[in-house]
Amino acid sequence: MGGYGSGRYGGRPTADASMRIDLAWMLRNGYAKEGAMTQSTLHWSCGGQPTGSISYVAAMHLEGDEQLRLSYTRGDGEDKEHVKQTVQLCHTRPNFGGKRWWMICPFRRVRVGKLYLPPGGDRFASRQAWRLGYQSQRIASRDRPFEALFRIQKKLGCEQGWGNWITRPKGMHHRTFEQRLREFEYLDDLCAVEMMRVVGMLRR
Repeated sequence: MGGYGSGRYGGRPTADASMRIDLAWMLRNGYAKEGAMTQSTLHWSCGGQPTGSISYVAAMHLEGDEQLRLSYTRGDGEDKEHVKQTVQLCHTRPNFGGKRWWMICPFRRVRVGKLYLPPGGDRFASRQAWRLGYQSQRIASRDRPFEALFRIQKKLGCEQGWGNWITRPKGMHHRTFEQRLREFEYLDDLCAVEMMRVVGMLRR
């Protein structure tokens, strides 16, 4: 398992910035099927632009030897590498019945629901193996109300930015919008407090 490269990505990547394989999502959406062999391609995008893809075979037809076989290319030119990676699958039986499927991290050998390939990484592995954090953990506490406020604006299709009010999108129930509006007003108040605090610091 290699590194991220020579610091080209501005510090350790986050889980949010990584390509992610979610086995539960694949099973829910027919990209993998218990008792069958499924072959397809997974695609990733950011801001509507493609960022990567891999081919895979979800071999779940042999009981006790279920696997997810990945095939992808990383790098280019002389550094181009064709990678074939096999991930073992297993399942547990929750108390409420049924099965819960897991992937075995190829490097930590622990059961996980998701595997990640961060920018500059060379193999899919668990978040713990890559020591990935989340973007929200890197946001300073004073910036968090602004980030939450912007997320509400984005969900409602409104222009993002403190001072930009929200409007009810066509088709949204009034009760749902009223709940979003209450959240927005609360966050707007928090943002105002943080701005006053910053202004006070600047004056001092």
